[in-house]
Amino acid sequence: MSLAFELVVQTPEFVVLNKAAGVSFHSEQGAGLVVQAEQALGFKLFAVHRLDKVTSGLIVLARSTEVAAELTRLFSTHQVQKYYLALSFAKPAKKQGWVKGDMAVARRGAWKLLKSQKNPAVSYFISQGFADLPLRAFLIKPYSGKTHQIRVALKSVGAAIAGDVLYQGAAADRVYLHAYALSFSLAGKLYQYKVQPAQGGYFQQLGAAGAWQQWAEPWLLNWPDYQQPQSTTATG
Repeated sequence: MSLAFELVVQTPEFVVLNKAAGVSFHSEQGAGLVVQAEQALGFKLFAVHRLDKVTSGLIVLARSTEVAAELTRLFSTHQVQKYYLALSFAKPAKKQGWVKGDMAVARRGAWKLLKSQKNPAVSYFISQGFADLPLRAFLIKPYSGKTHQIRVALKSVGAAIAGDVLYQGAAADRVYLHAYALSFSLAGKLYQYKVQPAQGGYFQQLGAAGAWQQWAEPWLLNWPDYQQPQSTTATG
C-alpha cells in the first residue's frame, strides 16, 4: 500500500480506494485523502462518505457532481451495504447481536451510547475467537451512519477495539478497525468490493491464517432486517 491509499478500482463514474490507517479524510496539517487521490490520479473527485482517520479500508469517491449526488443519496438512505472488521482483546458481553441507541457527545472528542432510541445508531455484529490468540474478531454491519458508531458500539458491549485509546481499547500498533466490504447498485448495476486489512501485526497474522474465509462474502451472510424509524431530523 502506498503512504495514503491504494487504488482498488477505477470506473467512469467513481473510484474505490483502500485508505491507509492514520490518513485523514480532510486536509489538516497537509493534504487529506481526497486531495492526495486527485493529485495521484489526475482528475477531480467528490466525497460521498467518510472514514475516521484511524480506520483503514474501502472508500468511494465520485468522478462527477451527478454521480456524487446519487451516491450520497444511496449512502444517506442506507442503500449501501457496509461491513467492517475489528479486533478486541476483551470478551464481549454477547458473541453477536444488535447494538442500538442514540449517541451523544462525551469527553475528549468521544461519543457515548444512550438507552434512548429517538434517532439511533444501529449496528449488528457477529464474532469469532481463536484458540491460540487472546483476541476476538468482529464483523460489523452498520445500519446507520453515525460518527464513531462502530467504535462506540463495541465499547458498549465491553469489547473496545484494540488500539482505540479514545474508547479505552488496549494498547496496540494501530486501531484495529477496517472498512472491509461494500455492496451497492448504481444505474441498475450491482457493485461489490472487498479488501482484507494489510496494516497491523494482528490483522496480518489472522489473514495469513485464513481467519476471514468464513466471512469471504459478507453480503451473503444471514443479516437481520432493520426498519429505520421515520425521522424528520438530519443525521449529519
